[in-house]
Amino acid sequence: MRKAQAKKLPLAPDPKFNDKLVTRFVNNLMWEGKKSGAYNIFYDALEKVAKTTGEDGYEVWKKALSNITPGVEVRSRRIGGATFQIPSEVRADRKVSLSIKWMVRYSRERNGRSMAEKLANEIVAASKGEGASFKKKEDTHRMAEANKAFAHFKV
Repeated sequence: MRKAQAKKLPLAPDPKFNDKLVTRFVNNLMWEGKKSGAYNIFYDALEKVAKTTGEDGYEVWKKALSNITPGVEVRSRRIGGATFQIPSEVRADRKVSLSIKWMVRYSRERNGRSMAEKLANEIVAASKGEGASFKKKEDTHRMAEANKAFAHFKV
């Protein structure tokens, strides 16, 4: 028998936009516990986004996150010695978590001088429906669609 599930600690909203989602994003962006540095990177990136698009950087970031949020994913399940990729809906909390992780990961892999610049470029690309993080979402959906035949094996 497993122990009780760990309680989710409440997040403090960020100082500038008063949004808990920003804090969650910054926590994923953070390196070696340097939160103020992560906030600086994030806010600089939003300024660069606002400069390049001519729109509110915060709104563009929210649009980009919603564009790369997956609806379905595949999970591996062993049935009779064979492993099947079974498509399943993504929980609301996991959707946000995946989209944040993908954006941060593919921002780090981009070419650019500073992390703020790389993140800004990834945000702009994702808001337009382009970029590596958007491609990751499309690939995830394509995998689920391809394995639709195994949907009846759902747990």
